[in-house]
Amino acid sequence: MLLQVSNIAKSYGVTSVLSHITLQIEARERIGLVGVNGAGKSTLLQIIAGELSYDQGNIFKAKETKIGYLKQNSGLHSDRSMWDELISVFAGVLETESELRRLEARMSDPDVLADEKKTEDTMRRYAELSDKFRASGGYEVEAKVRGVLNGMGFGHMDHATPVQALSGGQKTRLALAKMLLEAPDLLLLDEPTNHLDIPTLTWLEQYLRSYPGAILVVSHDRYFLDALVDAIYEIERTSSKRYTGNYSRYIELKQANYEIELKQFERQQEEIAKMEEFVQKNITRASTTKRAQSRRKALEKMDRLDKPLGDLKRASFSFEVEVPTGREVLDVRGLSLSYDRAKPLARNITFQLRRGDTAALIGPNGIGKTTLLRTLIGQHQQDRGTYQWGANVKIAYYDQEQTGLNPNQTVLEEVWNAFPHLEEGRVRTVLGSFLFSGEDVFKKIGSLSGGEKARVSLAKLMLLKANVLILDEPTNHLDLFSKEVLESALIDYEGTLLFISHDRYFLNKMAENMLELSPDGITAYLGNYDDYVEKKLELAEIEQQRLAQETAKRAAAGSSSAKGAEKSGSPGHAADNGPANSYESGKLAKREERSRQRKLEQLEAQIAQLEADITELEEALALPEVFNDYVLVQEKNEQIEAKRSELASCYEQWEQLAE
Repeated sequence: MLLQVSNIAKSYGVTSVLSHITLQIEARERIGLVGVNGAGKSTLLQIIAGELSYDQGNIFKAKETKIGYLKQNSGLHSDRSMWDELISVFAGVLETESELRRLEARMSDPDVLADEKKTEDTMRRYAELSDKFRASGGYEVEAKVRGVLNGMGFGHMDHATPVQALSGGQKTRLALAKMLLEAPDLLLLDEPTNHLDIPTLTWLEQYLRSYPGAILVVSHDRYFLDALVDAIYEIERTSSKRYTGNYSRYIELKQANYEIELKQFERQQEEIAKMEEFVQKNITRASTTKRAQSRRKALEKMDRLDKPLGDLKRASFSFEVEVPTGREVLDVRGLSLSYDRAKPLARNITFQLRRGDTAALIGPNGIGKTTLLRTLIGQHQQDRGTYQWGANVKIAYYDQEQTGLNPNQTVLEEVWNAFPHLEEGRVRTVLGSFLFSGEDVFKKIGSLSGGEKARVSLAKLMLLKANVLILDEPTNHLDLFSKEVLESALIDYEGTLLFISHDRYFLNKMAENMLELSPDGITAYLGNYDDYVEKKLELAEIEQQRLAQETAKRAAAGSSSAKGAEKSGSPGHAADNGPANSYESGKLAKREERSRQRKLEQLEAQIAQLEADITELEEALALPEVFNDYVLVQEKNEQIEAKRSELASCYEQWEQLAE
């Protein structure tokens, strides 16, 4: 066991944030920490990391356990370059390397060579340091740093870029990259998937799955939790509860537990009601007063169950459509976009939407997805191309930055001022559906959390009754349960939906079409995110096979040309053999030709497979679970050499048959 938290409690004044928090983390465990916004997840991580005090309880940590803690939106602040910042993790290894270089220079020094003892001491020291350097992964240091930089989305950037020149999101990503290289025994990660695009998320999942230490992660990314963790701790009503399995399994177990606890609560309530009724009826009767008093005492001593928290979908809302659109909703043709007409983003953007379509717009960060949405609602001017909205279209736009909210207004004012024709009771009811009740409606917008602002924006969006919803990262800032509420509403929506999201769980649940934006336009894929990934892999395999076949054909053409030149330079070659015009000779020749063709086809397939295997092995060398393991690197290189030798033999056989 690396760490045990026992009955931790934390209060701010009279407000209890955490109480009876108990959890334990064993070596190599991957644990997700979930709960509604404000449940105390980040507070608990700070307590475990030693950055925050606690009121009671105990934390037991195994001796020498090294903990790494990455806060939400915490970035590096350094004068160094990106490369120097990350390579500094291996300062000890680099110092060993420098010492080896000094010893190499010393071994070539004539004064040392002239002295047998000095030479022997130097050689022994060099051998010791070489073993130490190899054991500490010295030969793989640069590959590790380069691999993590590429994986975390910095591959396209100059690695000499100063850390200070990076954006806030980039600094957070670099801080995570540095922590991964430091490889503490226990990683505490608070929303590590923020600011990451889908390729980077996928890489991070793969890296963390093979991470040698344990991980405790707070995340609202359900796909990430499903892919990574093997246990979930939920903080609810200031207490913690453990569930075995990933996020999806936790949802199943929680629902089953809720139903059991609700039945137990209802049975107890029935029992209490009967006992109270008996007491009221019999407390004043002489014949039954003792039994009534006994039951009253039993009621007083009873350990009363709290009503279990129900599924938050019960506080649901819906997106209604006032007037339906025509069949054709949007026609985009040849759009070209740039950022402030200076930085080209994408061109030749063409796609169509029809009534009822649910389409997800995906692509790497910075490609222009938000710019495209803003263009379609008239907030940005395209460089060229056209777009045309259909008949009766009424658009509602969700801005991930919440720029449409007035920070000086209360929650109630923000919604009521946008819909002044509504009665206050109706506005309060709507806000209640979005979990703003009682005094919450008088909070200033400027004082709200990101999740609360998102819920205000969604409340306004709902009241518009639009028939086209354009949503830019609608699940950002929402806790896991609010995301479930939003999905329930959108699944029942009868209008047309176009949205941007990096939330792969949301993409899987909502998308019917995936529109992938690249610098050269849009490629449409039918289905959800998993369908899209499967299709991309299939296309990549087809392309790999095509390239392998082209390579084999080029090699064959070169060999055939060379052999043909040799034959044409040999006089009397054809005449020497004589004509083969008998029936038997013709049959034999045809059989031999068919056999030759079959062998050629088999060899071409074998060549394509070997080339694919070599490519796969070479790509594997860049994976963290491989390049972090010197033995695995050697194994992969040996396999590559064996495959190359086999490939050379196949090429030789192919050339002989192609003659």
